[in-house]
Amino acid sequence: MTGCRRKSPAMSASMLLPLGLLLPLLILHSFPASVSAQRGGSGSAPRWQTLSGNSPIVVARGGFSGLVPDSSSAAYQLTQLTSAPDAVFWCDLQLSKDSFGLCLPDVKLDNSTDIAQVYQGRQNTYAVNGVRQTGWFAMDFNSTDLSTVALAQGVFSRSQKFDSNLFPILTPDDVTALKPAGFWLNIQHDAFYAQHNLSMRAYVLAASRRMVINYISSPEVGFLTSISSRFNPRITKLFFRFNGFDDVEPSTNQTYGSLRSNLTFIKTFASGILVPKTYIWPLDASNYLQPSTSLVLDAHKAGLEVVATDFYNDAVLSYNYSYDPVSEYLQFVNNGQFSVDGVLSDFPITPSAAFNCFAHMGQNASDKVNTLVITKNGASGDYPGCTNLAYQKAISDGADVIDCPIQISQDGVAFCQSSINLIDTTTAAETLTSLSSNVPELKGDGIYTFSLNWSQIQDLTPVISNPFPSYQLVRNPKERNAGKLVSLADFLGMAKDAGSLSGVLINIENAAYLMEKQGLAVLDAVETELTKAGYDNQTALKIMVQSTNSSVLMKLKDKKQYELVYAVDETIGSADPSAVSDIKNFAHSVVISKESVFPENDAFVTRMTDVITKLQKADLPVYVQTFSNEFASQPWDFFADINVELNTYILGTNISGVVTDFPETPNRYKKNRCLANLDNVPPYMAPVQAGSLLGLVQTPSLPPAQAPNPPLTENDIAEAPLPPVGTRPTADSPPGAGATPPPSPSGQPKGAAAGFVVSSVAILFTALSLLLH
Repeated sequence: MTGCRRKSPAMSASMLLPLGLLLPLLILHSFPASVSAQRGGSGSAPRWQTLSGNSPIVVARGGFSGLVPDSSSAAYQLTQLTSAPDAVFWCDLQLSKDSFGLCLPDVKLDNSTDIAQVYQGRQNTYAVNGVRQTGWFAMDFNSTDLSTVALAQGVFSRSQKFDSNLFPILTPDDVTALKPAGFWLNIQHDAFYAQHNLSMRAYVLAASRRMVINYISSPEVGFLTSISSRFNPRITKLFFRFNGFDDVEPSTNQTYGSLRSNLTFIKTFASGILVPKTYIWPLDASNYLQPSTSLVLDAHKAGLEVVATDFYNDAVLSYNYSYDPVSEYLQFVNNGQFSVDGVLSDFPITPSAAFNCFAHMGQNASDKVNTLVITKNGASGDYPGCTNLAYQKAISDGADVIDCPIQISQDGVAFCQSSINLIDTTTAAETLTSLSSNVPELKGDGIYTFSLNWSQIQDLTPVISNPFPSYQLVRNPKERNAGKLVSLADFLGMAKDAGSLSGVLINIENAAYLMEKQGLAVLDAVETELTKAGYDNQTALKIMVQSTNSSVLMKLKDKKQYELVYAVDETIGSADPSAVSDIKNFAHSVVISKESVFPENDAFVTRMTDVITKLQKADLPVYVQTFSNEFASQPWDFFADINVELNTYILGTNISGVVTDFPETPNRYKKNRCLANLDNVPPYMAPVQAGSLLGLVQTPSLPPAQAPNPPLTENDIAEAPLPPVGTRPTADSPPGAGATPPPSPSGQPKGAAAGFVVSSVAILFTALSLLLH
C-alpha cells in the first residue's frame, strides 16, 4: 500500500518556504498597504486588564488549523502571514514508537492524517483516561512508518481540498525552525504514554535543551509537578489545563471543577491555567450567555495567568455574538471587568485583529473609511426583518441608511416587508390559509399582501429569517417572533426622529403587477407618505429609491431629491459599456451581489471581476449586498470572519456602501484603529488576494472549472414603461386572474419595447502554490 504513495519529506524543515517570499503577495493587487509588524494602527497602546497589563497573546492551535490541516507547515506559515507578529505556535505533542515527538492534534491519528488508508488494518484499541478507544495510535508506529503519512483536515465541515498537498507530519524541531515568536507544547496524555513505556517527561526535558519552549501545558498535575523544578518560569511558563468540569484529573483523582476552587494549589507548580471559554462565560441551555464567573479575577489574585480555549470562527457561537467572532473575543478581553491573558484559536487572524484593532475603541470612535452601512430589512440578523425592533436595533447599531422594502395592502397602505408573500416572513400560513391564492406572476401560491387590509397585516406575527438552515445557524431564537410590522409612515417618522441616520432607502418591486393587475398605485403611495412626513422639505436625510426595474426608476427620473439606485438582480461577470451607459440614463448608483465582484467556485473565490471598475469609471457609486455574519455566507478565502470579508471589499475595491443584515458589524469595522493609516495597515487588516487560496489546491482536487458569469447587457436592463393603474379586482376574482406570467421575476418582462432607454450606441499564496505544485 505504501509503495504507491509519494513519500513525504516528513519531519524535515527543508520544505518550508522562507516567509519573506510570501509577504509581498498578501496585498490585493496594488492596494498601498504595507504588512508592517506593528500591533494596531496608531496611537498609544491601551492598558489591559490582563495580569501583566500587556495585550493578550494569540495562540494558534496547530497554526491556522481552521483552514489547512492542523500542525502542517502551511498552517504555521499562514499564521505568520496573517496574524499578530507575536502569535504563539501551538503543538499537541504525541510520541511515536521510537520516541520521536510529533505535532498532531490527537492521540489517535485517524481524523488528522491519512494513516487509515496507508496502513489499513493497523488500528488498535486502548483505554485512554479510562475510556476505550479504537483507532490508529502514534505510539504503534515508528518515525520511518510515519514518513509516508500525510496530514489531513480533521474537521469535516471544513474544506478537504488541501489534503491532496500531502503535508508531512512535523516534529517540534521543524516547527521551531520557522522561528515563531513563541512556541507552546501541549502534553495531553502523559499518563497514557507512560503506561506504554514512553516518557513525555524525558522527551520534553531533552527538547528544552535544543529549543526554546515558551509554554508547556498539561491537564495532568503529576506531569507538571514532575517538571516544574526543571524550568525557569521567566523562560518557560507551565500551564495547568482544565478539561470538562466533571472530568477527573488522573493524578489527584479530583474533578477539574473541584480543582478550580483550589487555585493556590495550582500556583505551586504552574504560572497559569488553560480553561475552556465556558468556565469564564457560561452558556444556558438555549446558547445564550450567562453572567461571567469570577475565575479570571480569582486566578489573577492568585498570580495565575488565564488562557481561554475553544475559539472557532466556523461554529455555532452564543447568540449574543450575532455570529461575529470578533464580538466573542472582545467579550473576553474588553468587558470592563477583566481580560484573559490569551486565547487559543483555530483562526489566529481574528483575535489578532480583535485585540489590536477593535479593542478599546471607545463609544465615540470616528469612521476611518467612508463607506455607507445600508441595512437589509433593518437589523434582520437579530430580529424579524422590517419590524420596529429590527429598525430600532439598526439605528442603535450605527447604520447610516435604513431600508424599507415596499409592500402595499388591499386598502392601499404602504408598509415595510421583505416579501410580497406573507408566508415568507410571518406566521400567516398558520392563521390565514383561506386567503391563500395562486399568482403565477409572483411565483405561485401564497398569502399576498394585497389580499389583506393593513389592520389585518398589523396583527400578524413576524418570523425571523434563517438563511442557513443546513448549517443549523439559527438566528436569535428568543426573538424569533418579536416586534411589529411597520407602515411606511411609521418607518419615515422613526428615521426622522433617530438623528443619527444619513438616509433612508425605499425599495420598490413588483410595481407593474400591482399597478396593472391590482389597481394599486405603489409609486403614488410612496410619494404621498414622503410628502406627508416632510421629506420634501428637508436635506438632513438622503432619500434613496431602489428597484431592479428600470421602468420604476425611469418613472421617478424627474424627482431630483431622490438618489435612484438600480439593483442588478443577476450575478454578472462584467458589464457592457452600453449597459453602463443605459444605467447612467436613469440611475445615480448601482447595487450588485458579492459574487458579481468575487465569483466563487465550490466556496473558493476564483478572481475579481471588472464590474466595479466599469461602474465607478462611469461615476456610478457601487453598493454590494448582502453581508451576513454567519461563516456559511463567506468563501473559504475570508477565513470564516465577516470582518476579513468586509475589509477585502471596502479596502480592496473601494465600494461606496455595504448592504447588511447585521449593521453593527460593518459600523464597528469602519471605526477600528488599524484603518487610521491606510498606507501602513497590519497583515490582519490587509485585503486578501482574489483566487490565491484556490491556487494552493492540487490539480486533482480542484473543483470543475465553471463558465464565467455573463456580462450585464442592454437587454438585461431594458423594460417597457410602467402600465397605467388598473381597476381593483372584485372580491370574488382571484388575484392573478387573466395575467400572463412574465419571463422575469420582476413582474415586468425585460427586453420589451424599451423606446425610452437611450442606447449607448449613439499576494498571499503565489510562491507557496509554486512550491506545493
